[in-house]
Amino acid sequence: MHVAIVPVTSYEQNCSILSCEATREAAIVDPGGDLDRIAAKIAELGVRPVKILLTHGHHDHCAAARQFAEQLGVPIEGPHEADRFWLERMPELTRSRGFPHANAFEPDRWLQDGDTVTFGQQTLQVIHCPGHTPGHVVFYHAGDRIAFVGDVLFAGSIGRTDFPRGNRADLIASIRGKLWPLGDDVRFVPGHGPMSTFGQERRTNPYVGDGR
Repeated sequence: MHVAIVPVTSYEQNCSILSCEATREAAIVDPGGDLDRIAAKIAELGVRPVKILLTHGHHDHCAAARQFAEQLGVPIEGPHEADRFWLERMPELTRSRGFPHANAFEPDRWLQDGDTVTFGQQTLQVIHCPGHTPGHVVFYHAGDRIAFVGDVLFAGSIGRTDFPRGNRADLIASIRGKLWPLGDDVRFVPGHGPMSTFGQERRTNPYVGDGR
């Protein structure tokens, strides 16, 4: 599986283009905005999007998702239904944060812990990791040992929990109980900033490291 990262919006949110090298089919993770930039990268890669995947309902990750899905003629999968209230607030959120207007929407498929999503010959495991938002999910590719964690975990930090229905204890439990067991060698793409590995964060992250 090939991974291309396109930072989008004023939040520098990492939109990931995942493509199956055998079939050239692709899944787009968290297209929050700057659709022209994402489309240009898709064209450069020469891949064919077949679905959009959402980690959670915050506007910088998904405000442009429905528009892009309609442009591409593809379904949206994710997040978990516990984030429905965020997607319903999309017009208010985009207006108050200075983003282009986006209508409320729901995905074509809500995801649950233990589900899988597929494109081409690739399969991603769905891991429900509440805390930053109640419906946040992580996408994990076991073959390539890589995870797309949205705003659950960052290099040297963790997601905020001061938003509505955020919960710090849930977030810590999600990271330690669901991500660390995947293995120290697993690389991850966070919602913002550089990639890291679970092992690096276990050793050094001041919020969830093993020394805490």
